Amino acid sequence: MNKRIVAAVALAAVLLISLSCSRPNQVQGLELKVKFSESPLSDNLFVDMTYEWQTGADMTKMDKDHNVYVHFWHKDNMLFQDDHLPAVPTSQWAPGQVHTYTRRIYIPAFIDEFDPRFTGSEDMRLSVGFYSPLDRTGKTKAEVLKTAIKVFPPPPGTPEIIYESGWYDLEINPETILKQWRWTTKEARCVVDNPRREAMLVVRGGMNLDLLREQKAIIKINDRVLDEFSTPDGIFEKFYTVPKEIMGDRDEFYLIITTDKTFVPSRDVPPSKDERELGLQISFLYFR
Repeated sequence: MNKRIVAAVALAAVLLISLSCSRPNQVQGLELKVKFSESPLSDNLFVDMTYEWQTGADMTKMDKDHNVYVHFWHKDNMLFQDDHLPAVPTSQWAPGQVHTYTRRIYIPAFIDEFDPRFTGSEDMRLSVGFYSPLDRTGKTKAEVLKTAIKVFPPPPGTPEIIYESGWYDLEINPETILKQWRWTTKEARCVVDNPRREAMLVVRGGMNLDLLREQKAIIKINDRVLDEFSTPDGIFEKFYTVPKEIMGDRDEFYLIITTDKTFVPSRDVPPSKDERELGLQISFLYFR
């Protein structure tokens, strides 16, 4: 992230959520506070989330390393999750400590402002706790924090992104790194409202390096190449400051994402019967 973005995030208001608004702690002697680098939160947003674990004198020491589950819900649907291993393994936690670390989360677009029942914001429920990665029964789950967070639509004037051509339907798999994504064909186009000002573009996604070695992605605004890149580990996250001159004088402009290599699962990944031509996995697009 460039210095301008870091400064903007650092100056953002902090939202604190404590156990005072959650159910009683199910893990003795352990308290969790979380904060976000922006307030209020909106959907279609990337934001840094800081975890502060405080262990009390009465903490029951964990004899094994546990994963942290972090689930965000809207009504009966899990919007996204950020399950992870804490920075310091839980078997090393002891009474009287504070363990703090920050992770980036991506809140997908989910608010329907045209719903007659919409009242200006939506509640997103957050549930955080521990589980053993070796347990398949779910019996090791121990909840630490459960609370509701108000989420608002993006601010007025936020450019709308319309997936015009070259995109497949949204796919979701919480067991993968990206969690959710849209496959592109060789070239995918979005129509974006022109804000007539400098704006930030974020593109997060993945490449299938098992099938397509040294695959290249090309990001363009209209006919102008913004970036060309490959990634060594298959996952990429790109930040661009887009000058208003690049977007042109029209009310809308094209965001174009292309690749030099594609594959067809039915041909390249037997016994798959998927006959789509697949290029890149795009999990998150942000333009504000």
